[in-house]
Amino acid sequence: MSKLDPILTRLDPEAGILIGGQWRRGSRSFDVDNPADKTILARVADGDKTQALAAVSAAVAAAAGWRDTSPRSRSEILYRTFEAMRRDADEFVALICAENGKSEADARAEVGYAAEFFRWFAEEAVRTGGQYGEAPAGGVRTVVTHRPVGVAALITPWNFPAAMATRKLAPALAAGCTVVLKPAAETPLTALAVARALEAAGLPDGVVNVVPTTDPAEVVTTWMESPQVRKVSFTGSTGVGRHLLRQASDRIVNASMELGGNAPFVVAADADLEAAVDGAMIAKFRGGGQACTAANRIYVHDSQAFDFTAMLAARVRTLRVGPGTDARSEIGPLISSRAVENVHGLVDDALSRGARIAAVAEIPDNLSGYFYAPTVLGDVAPDAAAVQNEIFAPVAPVVTWNDESELLDMVNGPEMGLAAYIYSRDLKWAMQVGERVEAGMVALNRGLVSDPSAPFGGLKQSGLGREGAREGLAEYQETQYLSIDWSPA
Repeated sequence: MSKLDPILTRLDPEAGILIGGQWRRGSRSFDVDNPADKTILARVADGDKTQALAAVSAAVAAAAGWRDTSPRSRSEILYRTFEAMRRDADEFVALICAENGKSEADARAEVGYAAEFFRWFAEEAVRTGGQYGEAPAGGVRTVVTHRPVGVAALITPWNFPAAMATRKLAPALAAGCTVVLKPAAETPLTALAVARALEAAGLPDGVVNVVPTTDPAEVVTTWMESPQVRKVSFTGSTGVGRHLLRQASDRIVNASMELGGNAPFVVAADADLEAAVDGAMIAKFRGGGQACTAANRIYVHDSQAFDFTAMLAARVRTLRVGPGTDARSEIGPLISSRAVENVHGLVDDALSRGARIAAVAEIPDNLSGYFYAPTVLGDVAPDAAAVQNEIFAPVAPVVTWNDESELLDMVNGPEMGLAAYIYSRDLKWAMQVGERVEAGMVALNRGLVSDPSAPFGGLKQSGLGREGAREGLAEYQETQYLSIDWSPA
C-alpha cells in the first residue's frame, strides 16, 4: 500500500462532487494519472450540467446565511483551515507530487503559500472598511459600505492545484460570497482536499460547492448562463479567458481573469551575476517552469551574456530530474505528452534561427513519464517562438541586449504583461526601467514575485483584476452608499 492510499480513501474521489454539504457520485467518472509514470492514481466523479445547476442552487440557498455570518466567525473558519493545511501539509504535498508531478520541495512551498491565503484573508475578513462623509454642498451625509457580490464561479488551473484554489476561495469566503468551484481535470484531488479542510473547519453546508469535470465547457457555460451567478474568477489561458469574458458580457457578470504570462528576466550590465543566476534558477525552474510567472525570456546585457549563460548552464546540468514522489528530485515531469511535444517545437524553432544548446540536464533512462530535460539556449533570436510564446517548461532562452530603448521594445513587445524580473546593482535604474515595463508585477533583484499580501495580476492580455492583498477582497465585493438627508429641521 502506498502512502497515498489512506489519503485517497479519506477523500473518496469517486464521490468527489460536493453540493450543499453532500459528497456525491456522478453518472460517470474519469481517471487522474501521475504524469511521472502515467499510472492511474484515482477515479474521480465527473460532473455535468445537472450537478452544475445543483451546485448553484446550493450556493444560492446558503448565500443569505453566509452573508449574515459575522466577519469574526468567517475569519475563524478561514484561520482554522489555514491551521489544518499546515498540520496536514505532508498529505497535501503527497497529492500535489502525485497528480501534478511537482518536486517535493516545490510542492511543499506551494502548500505553505496556499495556506497563507487563508491566514491573510482571515485577517482581512474583519476589516470590512467603509466611509462616512459629508457632501460638499452640505445637507447630506454619505455612508459607503461593501457587501458580497453574490454567488461566485471559480475556475482553477492544474499547475498550482492548491494555491490557485485558495487564492480564490479565501477572499470570496472572507467577503461573504458562496461559491461553485471547478478544479482542473488534471489535478482535482488537491482541490477536494482543500474542500475537506474547509468542511472540517466548520464551513456551513453549501457555502463551497465543487464540481470536477472533463467537460469544462458544459459546466462553466451552465454557470455563466445562470442569472444567480454574479461573479467569475478564472485562471488559465488567454484564449479561454477571452471566451469567458464574451460570456460574461452577455449578463454583465463581474469578472476577474488571471491569464497567460511571458515574463521577461532582465540582467543589466552591472548586475551581480551570482545573484542573477540564483534568481533565474527560481524564476525559471520552480515547478519545472510550469508557472504563469515563470521567467520565459532572459535578456542579458551583451557584456554579461557569455558569463551568465555559462554560469546558468553549469547550474542546470546538475539538476536532478525525476518523479515528484522522489524526495531527491528537483525537476518533475510536464503535465502531459502534448506539453512535451509543444516544447520540442519551440526549441527546434529556436535552433533553426541560430540558437545553440548551452546545457541539457540528464534524464534517467528508467523514467517513463512526460519529462523534458531542463535546457539552456544561448544566442536566441528575439523573434524566436520560444521568446514570443509562453514556454511552460524548464527551458531558458537567453537573448542579448545593448541598448535600453531596444530592450524595452523587446520586453514590452508581446501581448502579455503579467510579471517581470530585473537584476541590477543600480536600484534607481532598475526602478525606472521597472516602471516602464508593461507588467502588473515586477521583481527587482529577486526571483519570486508572488505573495498573499501583494496584489497579483497583470496588464494587457494577461488579465483583469487582482488576487491577494486588500484588492483581492474587493474583487468579491460590491460598493453601495446611503445618501442621508441631513438638512436642518
